[in-house]
Amino acid sequence: MIDELFQDQKLIEKIQARLPELFQLAELESSRAGKVGMEVGTVREKILIALLILQYGDENVRSDLPITEPEVDVIVRGNPISIKTMTGKYLGGVKLIWTVDREKALEFGQNYEPACDMFLVHINWNGKGGLYYFSKELQKNILNKVGREQYLKLPKPGTNPRGVEMSTLAIRTLAKHSQSLKIPVKWEKKEIKFDPYERWIELWKQD
Repeated sequence: MIDELFQDQKLIEKIQARLPELFQLAELESSRAGKVGMEVGTVREKILIALLILQYGDENVRSDLPITEPEVDVIVRGNPISIKTMTGKYLGGVKLIWTVDREKALEFGQNYEPACDMFLVHINWNGKGGLYYFSKELQKNILNKVGREQYLKLPKPGTNPRGVEMSTLAIRTLAKHSQSLKIPVKWEKKEIKFDPYERWIELWKQD
């Protein structure tokens, strides 16, 4: 079903052309004093969900999910999907759960099982990255293959916990697997004139 995104050449070319520009806008919208804020993740998520709505129709895409679904960001035709993004020259780990409670993090790590498929966007400005798709079954296979201790990165004793990550090894193993879907993306920034207040000023002007 999601395979369509990775097989339609016209759609692939559109993603390759538009994704960097839209993610650049997300950074501009989420920046203050030249620094990108944490809220950029939510904007990026909306950009990908908008693509899914465009492709599969609003009636087939659900994003209004309860907080009790921490891993699931969107459901497409009944198929739950998590959306992750990471920025860097090379593929690295991604956060699965944010928490400052060490015990909660350790409990999550002990009980973790992939619950849904995953979109992963590797952002690499002025370089090459991509859009990946990992099925739940493939994630489970890799978890069993490399083992829980290698698949997850838990907080180290004596440090402030920031949650649990899917390790760099896990991500790279998934990305290289023949069953993973991938669209390569060249991440180039454009000259964009962006005023974060313009839209709101126009709305204030309305009677």
